[in-house]
Amino acid sequence: MKYIIGIGGVTNGGKTTLTNRIVKVLPNCCVVHQDDFFKPQDQIEVGEDGFKQWDVLDSLDMEAMVSTVRAWIENPVKFARSHGVNVTPGSREPTSQDIHILVIEGFLLYNYKPLVELFDLRYYLAVPYDECKRRRSTRSYTVPDPPGLFDGHVWPMYLKHRKEMEDSGVDVVYLDGLKTRDELYNQVLEDIHNKLLNCS
Repeated sequence: MKYIIGIGGVTNGGKTTLTNRIVKVLPNCCVVHQDDFFKPQDQIEVGEDGFKQWDVLDSLDMEAMVSTVRAWIENPVKFARSHGVNVTPGSREPTSQDIHILVIEGFLLYNYKPLVELFDLRYYLAVPYDECKRRRSTRSYTVPDPPGLFDGHVWPMYLKHRKEMEDSGVDVVYLDGLKTRDELYNQVLEDIHNKLLNCS
């Protein structure tokens, strides 16, 4: 059985932290980070808001991302080995060697139809404006945030893309990013076991 799980949502919502914990405990689990598919800086356009448009789908090579996911679907064992993930050769659990999981983590997972259709489970982390802005201000990025970027571009784009996702009826499990890391981890792990692993 092959399962694809999405962990999406707002910037600085805790997606990577949650993903990094989840992948360690799931059987034969690989991860794809959407941030690895940003186009080079010189290909990011400046928008009407005066900022480089990092928080839009055009800033990402989504075709390459979907191709990567399809490579996993085609052969999860080969994909895992090529990404340094140990694949369980077999265990006493009846079907554990047949289960392969791909976790995809990113801020715009559910706005690109060819990708949306591939998920078995979709999680969406949300935090309020004040907390998101506070967390963002404590992070250091390869390309530093210019003054006013959060209010002028990041947050408006988050609201726009969340509304698009909701308007298109994408089925997601909303997660409260204000919960502790342990609470989120336990909630998602239990949900994955109940919806996917206990059914296989």
